[in-house]
Amino acid sequence: MSLFSLLMAAIAPGIALLTYFYLKDKYDTEPLHLVARFFVFGIAIVFPIMIIQRGLMFGLGDNPYVYSFVISSGVEETVKWFILYHILYNHTEFDEPYDSIVYAVAIGLGFATLENVLYALYNSMSIVSLLGRGLLPVSGHALFGVIMGYYMGKAKFSMNARKRRWFVICSVLLPVFWHGVYDFILNTVTQGWLWYIVPLMLFLWYGGMLKIARANSRSPLRFVKREEEMNT
Repeated sequence: MSLFSLLMAAIAPGIALLTYFYLKDKYDTEPLHLVARFFVFGIAIVFPIMIIQRGLMFGLGDNPYVYSFVISSGVEETVKWFILYHILYNHTEFDEPYDSIVYAVAIGLGFATLENVLYALYNSMSIVSLLGRGLLPVSGHALFGVIMGYYMGKAKFSMNARKRRWFVICSVLLPVFWHGVYDFILNTVTQGWLWYIVPLMLFLWYGGMLKIARANSRSPLRFVKREEEMNT
């Protein structure tokens, strides 16, 4: 297998999923250059996160609960959230609830894509195996991004200060929890793990699609688009 084919197979799932979620924006698609920037942010945090996780493993050990919910999901989702909150939250392009889903997914898929490339380079994997990773860890990062972005959008457009704070907390804690559940299954179930992972992924996909529909339905731009359609 050529290096080019290997890299394309590793990159393709992330790009395909990002395109899918990008096109789910019903009313006002985001600037491609800004989405690409957040995708690059996701790539850029891979090695710093690996260093942090390595240090935490030396200090905290390899207990499956600690590793799954603190070292793995805790570090990864918190760093993604930090970027999303501090760069996007007050950005002028964040003008409808679905926007934060697009950018959170972009960060997650940037991270997952480089992770997939590293697996391809350092492990003997076929193209089919790499594409199969797109159904699990790569799409997992996208769905954790949907959860993060959904609650970030609810926080941004909430008129109640207490609810706003609660939604901001949910935007980091819920992705950490579901990512931790995913990792815990992979780290503790040695046989028949697909019987646990597949229902989990189906649940996350179903919940993700509901969140996407709800975020789009709350867009303040939906009335503008309807008015434009009526005037044409």
